[in-house]
This record gives sequence, structure tokens and C-alpha cells, in this order.
Amino acid sequence: MKKYFPFLIFFLSIQISIGQNLPSAGVTELYDLAINYRADYGSLSRYYFIENSPERRERFEQFCQDYLSRLEVMPFDKLSTGGKVDYLLFKRHLNERLHQLSVEKSEYEAVWQWLNYSDPIYQLEKQRRRGKHLDGQAVAGQLNAVMHALHEKSKAIDKTQPVFPRNLTRRAKGIIKGHQEALKSVFSFYKDYDPQFTWWTSTTFEELDSVLNDYSKLISTCVDTLTLPKDDGSGIIGKPIGKQELIRQLQYQMIPYSPEELVAIANKEFAWCDAELLKASREMGFGDDWKKAQEKVKMAFVEPGHQPEAMLELYNQSVDFLKKHDLLTIPPIAEETWRMRMISPKRQLISPFFLGGEVLQISYPTDEMTHEQKMMSMRGNNPYFSRATVHHELIAGHHLQGFMNDRNHEYRFFYTPFWTEGWALYWELMLWDMDFPRSPEDRIGMLFWRMHRCARIIFSINYHLGEWTPQQCIDFLVDRVGHERANAEGEVRRSFTGNYGPLYQIAYMVGGLQFRAMKEELVDSGKMTYKEFHDAVLRENNMPVEMVRVILTDQSITKDFQSSWRFYD
Repeated sequence: MKKYFPFLIFFLSIQISIGQNLPSAGVTELYDLAINYRADYGSLSRYYFIENSPERRERFEQFCQDYLSRLEVMPFDKLSTGGKVDYLLFKRHLNERLHQLSVEKSEYEAVWQWLNYSDPIYQLEKQRRRGKHLDGQAVAGQLNAVMHALHEKSKAIDKTQPVFPRNLTRRAKGIIKGHQEALKSVFSFYKDYDPQFTWWTSTTFEELDSVLNDYSKLISTCVDTLTLPKDDGSGIIGKPIGKQELIRQLQYQMIPYSPEELVAIANKEFAWCDAELLKASREMGFGDDWKKAQEKVKMAFVEPGHQPEAMLELYNQSVDFLKKHDLLTIPPIAEETWRMRMISPKRQLISPFFLGGEVLQISYPTDEMTHEQKMMSMRGNNPYFSRATVHHELIAGHHLQGFMNDRNHEYRFFYTPFWTEGWALYWELMLWDMDFPRSPEDRIGMLFWRMHRCARIIFSINYHLGEWTPQQCIDFLVDRVGHERANAEGEVRRSFTGNYGPLYQIAYMVGGLQFRAMKEELVDSGKMTYKEFHDAVLRENNMPVEMVRVILTDQSITKDFQSSWRFYD
């Protein structure tokens, strides 16, 4: 016993430590439901993994309705403020999921006549999941019949030349991809383990997969070209969503402003940037020619090979400033564990500037780039521009956000870019107000990014309203913000073809303004210190910013809560 006594003491001390940090004070009454939902969703997603299949869609419709019913029986009025927030956000999430499933259903039905060969494929995968022995000869016959059906449908398409809106073409191709995934799942399961199945089906599976590839390409030719955005010379073909969907998504994100109101806010913020930019330009001796002042800043780039150590120096300056002013708690392990990697030349086409999180990803020229590309990359990633955003990407921005999300209210799955990017952008606003820039060159750098975030609202909304083309967005960034053209192209390409949601670029400045308004309400009024406020936000995890405000101000909210916070004066 004596031999194990030190280990026992250590084990008990760990248990006591864990007990002192149990989530009892850090979770709400919705904890168990949210944990079960995420686990159940994961189990069902892995089981019904064939995207766009009716079986999967119908199961998830039932699943979401079941959880809505479980929510409804909870005593909303007796919940804590945080519990009420979780309830409302959980319900919001489930309703949005049901909306997406209804869109999937309507689009599936609209193209079904061209895809109704697929039932044997779905049935084979259904049997495969439980390992049923399949008759190889019968399966080969079924698949051969599917191939004949596809040939007939191909002939019908050639003859009738149907035309689909782009969303239906995209859905049809997704359905066909699901058929191929189902076939792959079946064949890879039985191949070689069942000799008679392998003998009968190997060639047929390969042939059918090839026919499905051809059929998918044929479906692509059916897109209604009148519904496609034209290539305006930029080579960027995005997916403008229109005003109605913009408004719906803004409501979902709890932003009670119209697209036009957000553009007006961006223009007002832009005007402030213009005035500050002229001040800095004059201090540098360039008068009102701010582009010449910006040009001098751009030419202060570091030599190739030295950008990582320059970023480390900028990070140290930023964190030292946060600590000096005691602005928030910085866990030692968060400081210890972030690291760097370089972004590939291909990735730099859509990410021309560094990205953050636990890994700081650095854009800088490589030897395979042209001279012009190298110069634009170095100029656009000069230390003054980078100093303006290193806190956005690391601490107290994205790295610290992810670190804290893993450790506080981790059951909350209410992700929104208005919290993610808004919080990181808020620190750019905050540090400007606290005189973090030391010189007019520093201010030029910070203003470049602040103008860029204003510009993102303006060009994103105008694009999705169908009023601007990608090339107009690129020109706007070059002329109005001072981007290098290649970097502007990368930003616009990232915005419209980089798998970001339509509101993602809007979320930076809008979310930052939300956090700034909340800071004015709680810190400037003396109700909380900076550190208390910032720590409290990070403890609540990712959610619409208005809901963070509800929790921190302990608002009384009802079951039929609707977003109404007008955070910008």
C-alpha cells in the first residue's frame, strides 16, 4: 500500500481539482439535451451518410421534429437566463435545419423524373449496412438495368433539351454523387470477401460509375444560362442570393437591419476612416494624397524568409499591450501552444493575407511566383498592415476564441460568424481607441483593414443584390481601400467562391460594432471592468451577439423572443 500511496494522493488531488471545476456553474438546464442532440446527430449522420437521399432527409426531418417536441415540454419560464437563451437558439437551429431539408425536398422532387432510376442503388446500400448476403448475379442484373435506364434518360435529354435553374442542376449533380457514394460503399464492402459477388459485379460497378460520371456532366449542360451570372472578365462566378434570402439570413443571424441600412452603416464608418486616413497622411508629409502615404507603408515589407519572425515580433507587441492594460485573462497554455505554418501558393489565390487560430498561417511569396506576384504579396503583407490584425488572428482573437470555446459551454453549437469574426474585429476597434498604433504608419495599417471591413459590407451586399459584378468589387477594393490588385482579386474570389456563407464578409464589421456597443453599455457605464467583460464574453461560447448581451445583462426574455437590438446609433 505504501508503494501506491503517492499515486493515490495524486489521483485524489486530480479528482478534487476536477470536482471544483465541474460544469455545474458553467452549463444551463439545456446541457443534457444539447449533448444528446449532438451525439444523436452524429450517429444518424454516420448511418444515413448518403447525401440527398430521401431516406436520409426523411430521417432527419423526423429527428428535428422529435427534438422540437422535447424542447416544447421544457418549462421555459422556469429556466435561467442562459437556459432561456439556449432554448431559443436550439429551437432556431432546429427550424433552420428543417428549412434546409424542405428546400432539399422541393429541389429533389423538381428533378426526380431524371433521377428515378436510383431506388435499386439505395436499396443495395440499405442492405449493405446490416451485412446481408447479396446474390452477385442478381445485383449485376439490377445495375445493368440501371445503366440501361440512364442511357434512355440521356437520349431523352438530348432530344428534349430540358433547362434547369442553377440550383436544380447543382442539386441533381449532388444526388448523382450520392448514388456513386452508395455504389462505392456496397462494392468496397463485398469486394474480395465474397468471391461470387466480386466475380459477377466488378465490371458492372466500374461501368455504372463511369456512366454516372457522364450523366452528371450531361446534367451540367442543362443549366439555364440565363440564370447564371456572367463572367465579367474576372473569372469569378459566384452565387448571388437576392434580397429576399439576404433578409431571411439576416433575421436568422439576429441582425434587425435591412441590407440597405447595413450599407449606410458601412458608409458612415468609411467616412470616419477617410478622415483619419487624411490625418495620418498629413502627418507623414503627403498632404491629402493618402495613396502616396499608403504606398510608403507598403514598401516597408520585410525580406523573403523573414516574415515569420516579423509576425512573432508583432504578436509579442500585441500581447504585451493586452497584459499591460490588464484587458483579459490569457491562459498560459493558450500562449504556449499556438504555432505557424506557411500558406501554399495555390491557397494564397484565395487567402492572400495571413489566417489565424491555433495555427497562424502566413502568406508570403514563394520562388515559383512571378516577380509581380511576389511584389504584390510582400507589399500587401507589410508589417504595418500585419500589426493591425495579429491580435485579430491570435490573442485575443481567433486563437483565444477557439481555446476558450473548447473549455467553456462546449455543448453550445450555435456558431455564427458575427461572434467569430465580430469578436476578432472588435479588438481592432478597441486597440485603436486605446492608442495601440504608435505612429501615423501604424494608423495607416490599421485603417487599411478597417476600411476593408467597411468595403466588405458594401461590395458583398451589392453583389448579392445583383447590383455589382465581381470585377466591380475588385475595382472598389483597389480604388477605395488601396489593395494590390492580385490581393483584391483573392479577397473577392474568397468571398464568393471560397465556401463562405453570403453573410460571412458582412459579419466582421457588423459583429464588431455589436461588441463595441455592448462594451459601451457595460464597461463605459462602469458596470464591469474591461477584464470582467472580455472574460465573460469568452466564457459564453459562440452565439449571436445579441444573445450574449441577453446573458450578460440578465434580460427577461419570452418564449416568442424576436431580435430587436438596434446596436448602431
